Amino acid sequence: MATVRDTTYDLLRALGLTTVFGNPGSTEEPFLTGFPDDFHYVLALHEASAVGMADGYAQATGRPAHVNLHTAPGTGNGMGNLVTAWHNRTPLIVTAGQQNREMLLIEPRLASRRAAELPQPYVKWSHEPVRAQDIPAALMRAYATAVQPPAGPVYLSLPLDDWSQPADPPPPLRTVATRYAPDPQRLREFAAVLAASRAPALVLGAAVDRAGGWPAAVALAERLAAPVWSAPAPERASFPEDHPHYQGVLPFAIGPLAEKLRGRDTVLVIGAPVFRYYPHVPGDHLPDGTRLLHVTDDPDEAARAPVGDSALGDAGLTLAALLDLLPATDRPPPPPRPEPAPPPEEQPPSADSLFAALARHWPPDGVLVQETPSNLPALRRQLRITRPASYFTMASGGLGYGLPAAVGVALAERDTGRHRPVVAVIGDGSFHYSVQALWTAARLRLPLVVVVPVNQQYAILKAFAEFKHTPGVPGLDLPGVDVTALARGYGCAAQVVGTPDQLGDALAAGLRADGPTVLPVPISTDVPAIL
Repeated sequence: MATVRDTTYDLLRALGLTTVFGNPGSTEEPFLTGFPDDFHYVLALHEASAVGMADGYAQATGRPAHVNLHTAPGTGNGMGNLVTAWHNRTPLIVTAGQQNREMLLIEPRLASRRAAELPQPYVKWSHEPVRAQDIPAALMRAYATAVQPPAGPVYLSLPLDDWSQPADPPPPLRTVATRYAPDPQRLREFAAVLAASRAPALVLGAAVDRAGGWPAAVALAERLAAPVWSAPAPERASFPEDHPHYQGVLPFAIGPLAEKLRGRDTVLVIGAPVFRYYPHVPGDHLPDGTRLLHVTDDPDEAARAPVGDSALGDAGLTLAALLDLLPATDRPPPPPRPEPAPPPEEQPPSADSLFAALARHWPPDGVLVQETPSNLPALRRQLRITRPASYFTMASGGLGYGLPAAVGVALAERDTGRHRPVVAVIGDGSFHYSVQALWTAARLRLPLVVVVPVNQQYAILKAFAEFKHTPGVPGLDLPGVDVTALARGYGCAAQVVGTPDQLGDALAAGLRADGPTVLPVPISTDVPAIL
């Protein structure tokens, strides 16, 4: 008779979930015993790295990923990146071990108290099956929940003694819709407003990239002769940033954002929150006389928007449908944004100098994963993303995501056969949050290049302290950390890049290498403005 374990692995195989990210613990060993030859276990040295790798892998493959955590402590270790997966709209199936059912009443060591509540509210569904035989059906429901819009992580707590129990007949393999179109009447109303607008603008978010909506977004911008902004703090790029209509990323504060939109009578926001703010800068959410139209696949996102009229629908389907409804305009196209001024030569170089050099040597099909908060404006000024699925970061704002996510993206590029070059830009503060991810990259021999701007400080926090007039905050400097030695200790090649002129050769060598390369680059310690 088939066991619960046999039936579960058959279902995982049928769902295409044969890559498992994790760090094994005692409560997971009965599930992992005799691990099938056609499955791949990706070992991370910490659960935060396992979740981040799974997130990057899922986003780059466009399919859900499975991450296996160790009961309550392992779930706690992974929670920061689980929060990011929630905000990133990443479909993750998270399973975690639980203590033996016969002992749960007395709460033995490593029991997860109220296990289904532990990851909430940052999962779409959380469950501990009542019977061992319910595990396969619960997994099928978890999969269906994770992939439906808005996509996101789900969580199953699974007692360790369930796996050897006799199984019920396997649950039927099901498919579910992962996209839905907007209400036709609502769409016609939006189209009428846009057609009558004298100065419309588009604000695009990560859901455009997730939906494969770049071509439709370009066509709509050109049909409307409208400028295009990226929504504030985007986790993915949604429009070719070398297109003449593209104006950059909107600031993530209320007053400055509204000022950027001044003069626009209609603003169409597709696939992003309205809006993602960080520092509080009071003001009106929109300029006087501006109407906002919002398209999202998330009812909660629509409900919490402080302004605007909303429509529910997939970003890509909505863009295509609007194209069918909108006539061409005779307005002239918007003027292109100015090119950034050449950064001055100085030593140590500024972040702009470093990223201008990175842009000069950027591979045409490169994929960027970034987590460098204080240097992000300079990175976005100098390096323009021109292809879909080429930019990944954390929507949550929490550190420790970028490095393991880059490992997951690089593994996805190998597994899919695309073999696009992957470059991570990780600040020296962020680098240490999930530094153990380097070991997995080295063990998998991934040709990942990690550029580390080294300013020996949490510069983003210094910028925030200046902005909020809070001097004297302790713990904002990071002296005495040897990034090169750490990288080599985890099995990576490493080379300090002394000047931006040296970056091109080092980058090219790293992308040709049979394994990961870490390139620390000392940069200026000047603290950039937060806005």
